[in-house]
Amino acid sequence: MWVETSAPCEVSVLGHRARTFHVEGHHFAIVCIDGLEPGTVTAYEVELDGERVWPGEESRFPPSVIRTPADGDPLELAFGSCRISVPHTAPWALSKDDDERGREVDALRALAVRMLDHEPHEWPHALLLLGDQVYADEVSPQTAAYIRARRDVSQPPGEEIADFEEYTRLYAESWGEPTMRWLLSTVPSVMIFDDHDVHDDWNTSRDWVAAMREKSWWQERIEGALMSYWCYQHLGNLSPADLATDDLLAMVRDATAQGGDGGPQLREFARRADRETDGAQWSYRRDFDGVRLLVVDSRASRVLDPGARSMLDEAEWRWVEETAGGARDHLLIGTSLPWLMEHGMHELEAWDEAVADGAWGRLAARAGEKLRQGLDLEHWAAFQSSFRRLAKLVGEVASGARADTDEHGERRPPATIVALSGDVHHAYLMEASLPGGGDGDSRVYQAVCSPIRNPLNTRERRMIRFAGSRAATVVTTRLARAAGVKKPPLEWERVGGGPWFDNQIVTLRFEGRRATMRLERTTPQRPALECVLERDL
Repeated sequence: MWVETSAPCEVSVLGHRARTFHVEGHHFAIVCIDGLEPGTVTAYEVELDGERVWPGEESRFPPSVIRTPADGDPLELAFGSCRISVPHTAPWALSKDDDERGREVDALRALAVRMLDHEPHEWPHALLLLGDQVYADEVSPQTAAYIRARRDVSQPPGEEIADFEEYTRLYAESWGEPTMRWLLSTVPSVMIFDDHDVHDDWNTSRDWVAAMREKSWWQERIEGALMSYWCYQHLGNLSPADLATDDLLAMVRDATAQGGDGGPQLREFARRADRETDGAQWSYRRDFDGVRLLVVDSRASRVLDPGARSMLDEAEWRWVEETAGGARDHLLIGTSLPWLMEHGMHELEAWDEAVADGAWGRLAARAGEKLRQGLDLEHWAAFQSSFRRLAKLVGEVASGARADTDEHGERRPPATIVALSGDVHHAYLMEASLPGGGDGDSRVYQAVCSPIRNPLNTRERRMIRFAGSRAATVVTTRLARAAGVKKPPLEWERVGGGPWFDNQIVTLRFEGRRATMRLERTTPQRPALECVLERDL
């Protein structure tokens, strides 16, 4: 149980207690709770120094609960990405075509409102948020007013987030809205960052990083971003066993226990995590009954050297490869950036990487770098060695080569392997075919759900559709081959229709070896959801 408080105290939940730790004027606690019975729904309260503070006396929501699954229960996991925090009234509730400030209806809020009318056994068991939980470079009117009252916004970075303190304000606003607060207090959540949690195009290329480090305000911004991410998102991703062995958490707690502040230790960690690819591991895993969720950091641990680009450094790659194996019914690979995209976009990004790396000479390489930054060409396809390495790993897991041997000496692969992603502000489902695949191999998919709340306008949607057209695919494929890019090592195609451009959320349901996917979008002007795709995987 993750808690932020206004002062140092002891936090108590269901008789389990933890002291807060202190980071630059802010106080947090992680309370680990055990001893709950499987298949139960347990209402809880939060006490600070013995005084009940949650739920508040004025709360209009049902009690917050901890829901524990029983062995063999179906698992429902909801996921999505890209949720900008602005008011839920006009003009922000309008479409972008009606008002540039418009962000339409919040799909996560719509999910919470629906939960209010249903019993807990109909709620998702967990929530996966795959990036852009907050927008540091596009703040709400309330946060902008706070920033203007705090500093001179005529100086960079203007009304964008500048430091740790402003990040704490951004998180409080995004998650403090009553409906969102109740949802997060009731449905367990795990998360991973993407670029807007820090800055648009974060870690696109080495040139991008060098240019940002020249800016006077950047160092304070990146330190505040990673410090706040550790406090508000990363700690909640870790299991109790991982928390117990986390050296940084231990140092921050020790500093607090001695009457001090864990901020210096956390700030030094943030500096190292920014400058060194192996300075931190943000990837993690969570295991459910028969389902492993492997969440891969595709932003902070990138190797950006031209000619040797990699989505992950070698140490994190090894961890991913070791963690993907084992025995389970389903493997989920969460990564904020899509692994499989429309073929036209895939070939364009692969071509641009090759050109930026010098395939057509120095002058073309400079143009390729500008195009990479200008068009956000930095998904897995733009890191071709990583795209192919992940394809190889998926193929090995799908064939059973990385599965544990059962009592009969056989290796049974997962029934499904599903890559879960966001970022691209539309939703789709791809099914992949691996070379040499057999009848008993895993079914392999890419499921993308974006945005939760930040839809594209009509012009932007047309551009996405054109990128997936046959004409665009023919042209970009020829360009890629001319630049020396090899044909992809697997085939894939979009299934089930789409793409969809609404504010939306996906729910995956797992029952034994069976898996289904349900995509729901918001309805205009009210917090409700309607199904646009339901499919067996």
